[in-house]
Amino acid sequence: MDLKFFKKSIPTLIVMAIFSFIMIYAIYSLLTPEKKLPIYNPSDVNPKLVDESVVHVRRNHKVSDFELINQNGETVTQEDYKDKIYVADFFFTRCMTICPVMTNNIGKLQEVFKNDDDIMFLSHSVTPVIDSVSVLKEYAVNKGVIAGKWNITTGSKKHIYELARKSYFAVLDEGDGGLQDFIHTENFILVDKKKQIRGFYDGTDNEDIQRLITDIKILQRNSKD
Repeated sequence: MDLKFFKKSIPTLIVMAIFSFIMIYAIYSLLTPEKKLPIYNPSDVNPKLVDESVVHVRRNHKVSDFELINQNGETVTQEDYKDKIYVADFFFTRCMTICPVMTNNIGKLQEVFKNDDDIMFLSHSVTPVIDSVSVLKEYAVNKGVIAGKWNITTGSKKHIYELARKSYFAVLDEGDGGLQDFIHTENFILVDKKKQIRGFYDGTDNEDIQRLITDIKILQRNSKD
């Protein structure tokens, strides 16, 4: 083969190789469907996590309406999370075991999605009598909570416990918010813009936090379809 001809052909071969790669990638992308997250109903979850009053429900489960008070003394309801993707968790400020890890991990998530108005966070105190607004305010300041992005809330103990058992399926422990009842969980719950549960994650596990970040981005892409 003529060496000069070969040298002249190199740019053409490179362009053809790049074009072929782009075409193969495009075809692969078209043939590989975007991952979609499951929608969780009570019947899909470990029955021990679900209140017996809703354990039979197989479709159309949504997080119930709520009314809570955040670290700034403001009322927080479903309206504040309308058309938002959010991560919910349950904690208490005096917890010295899993809660600090969980709160730090939500702080990491907050940093990742800091400039994304689609994403919010909602923490529920499981000791609301102790975790008053002033206590939550100090806690929020220490943890770098961004107002309007991450609500750390208190409220009626019974209401919060009902949310944990009947809406979020977050805890194994029994209890309906009575004086002696106490729930404690490491679970993070991912909720979509339609108030549907789309995932459960171990809030103390770094791999699960990375999986949660990925799933939030998938949920964002899917919600734009």
